[in-house]
Amino acid sequence: MPYWRMFAPHLPVLEIGLRVLLLGPIALLWVNALVRRIGLRTFSKMTAVDFVCTLATGSLLAACAKATSWSDYLQASLSILALLGLQALLTFLRRRSRRVMGVLENEPVVLMRRGVFDQARMDACRVTEADILAKLREANVLELSAAEAVILETTGDISVLHGGRPEAALLKDVRSGHGC
Repeated sequence: MPYWRMFAPHLPVLEIGLRVLLLGPIALLWVNALVRRIGLRTFSKMTAVDFVCTLATGSLLAACAKATSWSDYLQASLSILALLGLQALLTFLRRRSRRVMGVLENEPVVLMRRGVFDQARMDACRVTEADILAKLREANVLELSAAEAVILETTGDISVLHGGRPEAALLKDVRSGHGC
């Protein structure tokens, strides 16, 4: 391995130490700079695209920290830029076009309404009664009938609406028909 490829290839311990102390932190600062430029929504997990970008960025950040050549480091660093740039572009387009939104996003789905499980919907979404009961307990619901709605959100999270009838705006765009 030629000297120019990394720091000190003829001294393996020094080479590893310098890579650990420099590459990971520099890549972390790079990600931080990108997030500050693109915005905090970068890691929001509001959509499936956001979630995948968050996971991929973490993986690419690890690749930067483990790089054994400058080309590997540059490829991972530029991949982070491309990924977060694409995410920002898709977010911009999503806000401007319902068609783009329809392609990029799932719709929230009602899994339980007024204490009654929608078994067909649960089966289609691969959610069990035990999953819903756990979320009801987390929300401090004491009676099934107290749960106005249990919704599988676009991110895969489950929301519980209880304590009275929700305003119509809270259920706007929530699918209550068949399928997931």
